[in-house]
Amino acid sequence: MFDLVFYQPCIPTNTGNAIRLAAVTGVRLHLIEPLGFELTDTKLRRSGLDYHDLADLQVHPGLDAAFAAAAPTARVFAFTTHADTLFTEPAYQPGDILLFGPEPHGLPTSVKTHPRITQLVRIPMLPARRSLNLANAAAIAVYEAWRQQGFAQGK
Repeated sequence: MFDLVFYQPCIPTNTGNAIRLAAVTGVRLHLIEPLGFELTDTKLRRSGLDYHDLADLQVHPGLDAAFAAAAPTARVFAFTTHADTLFTEPAYQPGDILLFGPEPHGLPTSVKTHPRITQLVRIPMLPARRSLNLANAAAIAVYEAWRQQGFAQGK
């Protein structure tokens, strides 16, 4: 499957929704510290419902640790509003990493220019809109990558 990476997420309900997404699609969810909440946060638990035990969730101290845990040679697609390539253009492969930045401001330049980044991609939006909700954007990306694999192992 794929690896979904949240770089320093800030809002617990978005991460809770991503836990549900990971549970129902089989993606591995990686969170890069520092987190803007505690993993015991009730908002995170509530939005993840009873899916926490069904999701593969890992927390890492930094970006390189997350990349190494996912796959040391995996392709990394960084989602940002500052990209020219639409997220539907790459031909995703199992093992690819889908990387998202924190809610208030997205991925910092230091992450977008990291040598492991394969490509910057964007989800289209109407003009003069700042961004999508993190959990919604992650779901759009995961389902596109999974769709390209014929929804392997899904029913």
